[in-house]
Amino acid sequence: MNNNQFHTNFKINGTSFSSVEDLLEYSKTESIATQQFLHEWFSDKKFVEVKTSGSTGKPKSIQLKKEFMKNSAKATGQFFKLFENTTALLCMSTEYIAGKMMLVRALELGWHLDIVNPASNPLKNIDKVYDFSAMVPMQLQHALNDIHTIKKLIVGGGVVSNELETAIQEISTEVYATFGMTETITHIAVKKLNCFTEQSEKYYQALPNVSISVDDRNCLVINASKVSDVAVKTKDVVELISDTEFKWLGRFDHVINSGGIKLHPEEIEKKLSQVISSRFFVAGIPDSILGEKLVLIIEGKQRTVFLSAAKNLTKYEIPKHIYFVDQFVETDTKKIQRSKTIKICNL
Repeated sequence: MNNNQFHTNFKINGTSFSSVEDLLEYSKTESIATQQFLHEWFSDKKFVEVKTSGSTGKPKSIQLKKEFMKNSAKATGQFFKLFENTTALLCMSTEYIAGKMMLVRALELGWHLDIVNPASNPLKNIDKVYDFSAMVPMQLQHALNDIHTIKKLIVGGGVVSNELETAIQEISTEVYATFGMTETITHIAVKKLNCFTEQSEKYYQALPNVSISVDDRNCLVINASKVSDVAVKTKDVVELISDTEFKWLGRFDHVINSGGIKLHPEEIEKKLSQVISSRFFVAGIPDSILGEKLVLIIEGKQRTVFLSAAKNLTKYEIPKHIYFVDQFVETDTKKIQRSKTIKICNL
């Protein structure tokens, strides 16, 4: 056991701790994942083993420096002005980086953290107001009636649909989409989704000590020496707005070249979400004439879909075929595994 301590104001579920040993003893009342993480955090090792989500490839374990995780926590606190005694709700699994980092932020910044089991609506039985929390889009969708009890919310692990974005415009909670990955220790940039002022920008804003650029594919390159030893070259196609702002267009490995026209599935999906309420995605499949043709895959029973009602959909963005599948293949964190889902469609 080393002397790696925690902020004196730190609490879990209203309980304060006088020592690391007290905290580790208390952790036995929490999930196994939380226990294991806290034991690893206070061990002599300078890094933590973390699993990637597996949404764009096979899940793998990587090592993250504890020093970098602390720096990430401080950057979040600075950006959102969340200092000691911030009340926060942890409602994500601590098996993955998003849940682990909620714990690290609380430990480092002196937050009062309440932990609840991950659920589709984590606010269902809660009658308390929190300064901050993090959720995936599905949780936000199910918690809309109670979300006003969270003052600031970050949403990650998936794209926020047009429907959900529209639904949050009338709430008091400040909601931010996050951009990042396990390798960058969660988010390195955030984008405000509601509660706009004249100064608010609808682009991703880099966090403190993060600089951004693009490579020859127009993919984002992240230089963040406080959270990574090396520049992180992503497969995310972006449009640079300034040296600290960017617009996300989609994944490079998702780009569809259909008859020489490059299509970004994520942009098309944003438009289609106006007319499709269930889960769906678009993809390119081999075609003898076009090279790749655009298809739409919808979760659920076969039904009629009126694509013509989607606004701003160009003729190239209209799928050539629609396929229905009973259930999408998912990762452990409920992200859609597109390639595996396409396989079960026998395309």
